[in-house]
Amino acid sequence: MNPLFRNDAAGEYPPSWYTATAETAPERPALAGDHRFDACVIGAGFTGLSAALFLAEKGFSVAVLEAHRAGFGASGRNGGQVGSGYNKDQIWLEKQLGPIKARALWDMAEAAKDQVRTLSAAHAPDARFLPGVAHGEYSARDTTEHHDYIAHLHDTYGYDQVDCLDAAAFADLVRSPFYKGGIVDRGAGHIHPLRYALGLARAAEAAGAQIFERSAATRIETGTQPVIHTDQGRITCDHLIVAGNGYLPDLDSAISSHVMPINSFIAATEPLGHNAQKVLTEDIAVADSKFVVNYYRLSEDNRFLFGGRESYTLGFPTDITTKLRERMLSLFPQLADASIDYVWGGTLGITMTRLPYLARIGPSTLTASGFSGHGVALSGFAGRIMAEAAAGQAERFDLMSELPTPAFPGGKHLRAPILTLAMTWYSLRDRLGV
Repeated sequence: MNPLFRNDAAGEYPPSWYTATAETAPERPALAGDHRFDACVIGAGFTGLSAALFLAEKGFSVAVLEAHRAGFGASGRNGGQVGSGYNKDQIWLEKQLGPIKARALWDMAEAAKDQVRTLSAAHAPDARFLPGVAHGEYSARDTTEHHDYIAHLHDTYGYDQVDCLDAAAFADLVRSPFYKGGIVDRGAGHIHPLRYALGLARAAEAAGAQIFERSAATRIETGTQPVIHTDQGRITCDHLIVAGNGYLPDLDSAISSHVMPINSFIAATEPLGHNAQKVLTEDIAVADSKFVVNYYRLSEDNRFLFGGRESYTLGFPTDITTKLRERMLSLFPQLADASIDYVWGGTLGITMTRLPYLARIGPSTLTASGFSGHGVALSGFAGRIMAEAAAGQAERFDLMSELPTPAFPGGKHLRAPILTLAMTWYSLRDRLGV
């Protein structure tokens, strides 16, 4: 079944804490009839809305096609962490692409964080960008290796925003007894993602872009003048940008063979009041070194937002809460009496290497997806550099498209069962502490 409609009511934001605390816009009209635009963007998440904003600011006439509502997908549901770099570290990138390209990619990742800060301040101040992302390690050896890597970032890239913490210092910050140390990246941050996405939508419209909601693309023609079909209309354009990430239906075989949708889930507790200090002593976000990563932070009303359960089937589990709560309490047994007020899931896109997949899939068609949990910063920046490429400045797009993202073995038909086997193995390693 199409991932756009498998787990959600059509055109309705999920019942998340984000939805409950965001002011959504009135529903926009659906596309009807034949239209002509300079550029068409599929997907009104961080990638598509950023592309639309920057294209419109460059003077393009822009249409955005969204199957549900702006910010409906992973952009409005994720953990809100604005992380540094990529899902592969800079040493790995240096070995794969050489030091010059690795440096340029690092600079783009830094620009991606700056873009979130700048755009949220200008268009979504209620998204409350706040600095600080910690990363916890489960062994002394992993802590030492991570601290050595931070030294490499400092010496090679001049990045001086990270505090390295031993077990005691990390426990003073993150009140779990299981971490053996870690880091705090003060140059990273966290944000209310749905408010940010809604702010990007307002900004794109103010710049002249038109957003059509409940307008799922059903077929695309990627020729020199792409044509995009929906159930009720059609757009012909000079430039097509295919976003959508894990929610993208099977519109193009190249995307489907390189990017796989998986589900992740978040729970929000009741407001903890002063007891929030028993979990986190600073208003930062946290992730850890489990392969099936745990990620969490406090909300503005002192709820604990905890994510970490994944599933590799298209449908959500019938019971999301039980296993998610078990994961939370395994790290923070002091939350045993805290009730869960919200629980929700969303679909993201991953690649084989967990690096973004950027590609030209036609003479006038660009795509970016597969951000693999690093999308809050990188997805919006990908939208920007696709807008640049459409305007004739493709250097940054071409470089990011060199990130190694091989197709899944067996393509789109075998990617899910093969990945499920691999993830089962890694989940077992997590449980055994290997």
